[in-house]
Amino acid sequence: MLPATMIAAVITAFALTLVLHPSARAAEGAGRVLALGGAVTEIVYALGEEERLIGRDSTSTFPEAATSLPDVGYVRALSPEGVLSVGPDLILAEEGAGPPEAIDVLRAAEVDFVTVPGGFGADAVLAKIRTVGGALGVPAKTEALADETRAALAEAAARAEAHDGAPMRVLFVMSAEGGRLMAAGQGTAADGIIRLAGAENAMRGFQGYKQVSDEAVAAAAPDVVLMMDRSGEHAVSDETLFASPALRTTPAARSGTVLRMDGLKLLGFGPRTAQAVEELSTALYGG
Repeated sequence: MLPATMIAAVITAFALTLVLHPSARAAEGAGRVLALGGAVTEIVYALGEEERLIGRDSTSTFPEAATSLPDVGYVRALSPEGVLSVGPDLILAEEGAGPPEAIDVLRAAEVDFVTVPGGFGADAVLAKIRTVGGALGVPAKTEALADETRAALAEAAARAEAHDGAPMRVLFVMSAEGGRLMAAGQGTAADGIIRLAGAENAMRGFQGYKQVSDEAVAAAAPDVVLMMDRSGEHAVSDETLFASPALRTTPAARSGTVLRMDGLKLLGFGPRTAQAVEELSTALYGG
């Protein structure tokens, strides 16, 4: 039996859909679309269907035009009331959107809800495009974008693999707060993009993102540190980064090599992934 709080949330969500958009499920062609996830929003724009968007989540920052849409919150910390307040008749949500109890409420509401699959490879990008395009009902546009993206990804990967010498060992640092490094292991977007760029993830033997010991980083001996390009309180200078005990003895510290890239392009595995592969590979191995 559902807890009382969950029952109340379901009732509230259902009421919101009736008040805000009573004909949601009957609306032909899903004219009011809410995109949850940066790559999902990018795909909607790449398909030329952006006029149907009525909202986005806070990770949807590209293209810049998307930032003018109402923001319903962070994709992994959603509230059903906030999501439904924009009156969608179709919600396109990336895999991992949450929390789970919020997604349960949204699925129970009178709104079509489509989960866009995750994954960190070329096939995953194409699956996302086909899922979004299928939900929007634009098969010709979908196949055109899928074909274009497939060709771009294949070309970028082939160029990345054509470099001379051993693969560069890349350490992706998610954060360096307090001198403690949170790094990317296997099964992550960072691991996927590093491998597509013809390099090797320096941190192996664990899944996901986790804080790593100074000893583990030193033993990994990365040639390059890769980070998202951040500003404000999340930014860290090269000097501060390489002053940490974890990194100061590594080849990356000796050469002072830090690469910073736009986080959504780098890790989103959306339509710009081929560009991310090209940029990362060029930065690692030259043009």
